[in-house]
Amino acid sequence: MRQFASFALDNSNECLWRDSKQIKIAPKPFAVLRYLVENSGRLVTHDELLDALWPETYVQPQVLRTYILELRKVLGDNAEQSTFIQTQPKRGYRFVAPVFDGEWPRGQGSTVHALQPSRATGIVDREEELIRLKERATLVAKRERQIVFICGAVGIGKTALVNEFCRQLAVSIPADVACGHGAEGRGTKEDYYPVIEALNQLCAPPAGDRACRILARIAPAWLPARAREVSPSTFTPFSAQRTRGDLCAALEGIAQELSLLLIFEDLHLADFCTLELISELSRRRTPAKLMVLVTETLQGGATEHPLFALKQDLLIHRLCTEITMAPLARAAVGELLRRELGQQSPPELDGFVYQHSEGNPLFALALLNHLIAQKFLVRDSTNDGCRWQQCSPFPDIEAMVPNELAQLIVLQIERLTLKEQRVLEAASLMNVAFPVWAVAAALGQDPAETEEVCDYLARTSGLVHRVGHDDLPDGTRSDFYVFVHGLYREVLYQRQPAARRAQGHTRIAEQLNEMFAGREENVAREIAMHYEAAGNWPRAVRALRSAARDAQQRGACFGAAQVLEHALSVCENLSAKDSGPVKKEICAELEMIREAMNQTNR
Repeated sequence: MRQFASFALDNSNECLWRDSKQIKIAPKPFAVLRYLVENSGRLVTHDELLDALWPETYVQPQVLRTYILELRKVLGDNAEQSTFIQTQPKRGYRFVAPVFDGEWPRGQGSTVHALQPSRATGIVDREEELIRLKERATLVAKRERQIVFICGAVGIGKTALVNEFCRQLAVSIPADVACGHGAEGRGTKEDYYPVIEALNQLCAPPAGDRACRILARIAPAWLPARAREVSPSTFTPFSAQRTRGDLCAALEGIAQELSLLLIFEDLHLADFCTLELISELSRRRTPAKLMVLVTETLQGGATEHPLFALKQDLLIHRLCTEITMAPLARAAVGELLRRELGQQSPPELDGFVYQHSEGNPLFALALLNHLIAQKFLVRDSTNDGCRWQQCSPFPDIEAMVPNELAQLIVLQIERLTLKEQRVLEAASLMNVAFPVWAVAAALGQDPAETEEVCDYLARTSGLVHRVGHDDLPDGTRSDFYVFVHGLYREVLYQRQPAARRAQGHTRIAEQLNEMFAGREENVAREIAMHYEAAGNWPRAVRALRSAARDAQQRGACFGAAQVLEHALSVCENLSAKDSGPVKKEICAELEMIREAMNQTNR
């Protein structure tokens, strides 16, 4: 049984209930609703819905719109101010109402809109964070208002932590809980969008009658439109003017009898008016059982974001608490995988997933699902009970960025200007870490201009960090940056046209030749790598042979032999006419090195 607001989704009997009354709903609309509820809180694309519900049948996408309209009618939802199903134009739908698993203990004075993870495996190793949240909730019960910021990278588990906290809170403290989300938008952001979303949940019938009465008395202009339409005679005429002071007073009124927990997810995407409301709520001194819980993703010291300034001001004046979520340790990633698989994971899986997810729970689960979908992990039902087994070596990460993660990363990238995107794409030609001089070389632009863009991205985007500087041969310095996650670099690299990548790699190789003129052997391997990536095989072979000579001069004969063996494999890309003489020369060089190694070992 899944509950949201006053509804209950009975999957066993495939029916929908409202309070104690069954609502008639056709099988296909029910299937759409069930899928959205089971994936609550995230975007479900049109293609995903069609593939899930009609896996082997072609269905016109227009049919989804028909079913969504039918569901809105059943739920009493409004497309413009969604309480349940939020439309993402040209992309899909998101179920935004908090979801609770199991029967809710009614009749105890509680009007909780409970939040619950769609799976029980969504949180591991967050005991310390939960303890801190419970401590704040205890103070709320004593009428000491609390503002809590939960910070961390995309996918680090902020929502899962909030869900688990709400689940545990519901057992011990009667509370009103409502959630609003910061909305992504390319144009002007709607004022108070997350606040209005939360108010719609607070006032949803039948549990929202008390909130409606208080809003109608203290802040009628903030009363949700649907509540006014349901019973217009109940409410006195009001001014169209909305003021933050009225809303603060009304929220404090709601938070007198029961605790009120307001959750604002992704506040870094919210409008400035919402930030101002949180600021005012935090500074008022009226006793109230009020807790504002904020999740936000401001990585890399994004100091120019207004949310950063608000949080720092509240921290300085001790008006808020900050909980920063770190990546999971390797053991915790292993536990997450065991919970997901329902058994001990295959021997190499924990290390592989931890290495490439870097402890990010969302990335870890996405990688696991990708390995299963691509049949690197399969169920073996020959033994007692089905067990997961690795059936082939895990692939290089370059070949397997999961599609859902790639889409998430692309959304972050596309918030940037075209110039900023080009800088990050050029940076991905190096590696996870990159110096500014290489980015400027790949783009063919001024290093000072490039450095300004990199610095701005480090302060605002949350995609890169500044980690130091690179000392160049001419005595100058070039700042050094690193992507916050290797998967960001992979997506940025793969999204570029092949011709642009080749041009960038060639320019970096040429810049290395110029910077280390007379000492090219010192960076010959790096030069060769870029020529290989550009498909310039003759220059790659020459650079590798140069690197082998440098290694041999330093007495590193084994390393020199490895480089020449690699050069032989690169020769396979040359024409038959060109490769023959070059291979002969390389084989002769290899023979000399091996003879030298044999003499040394005697």
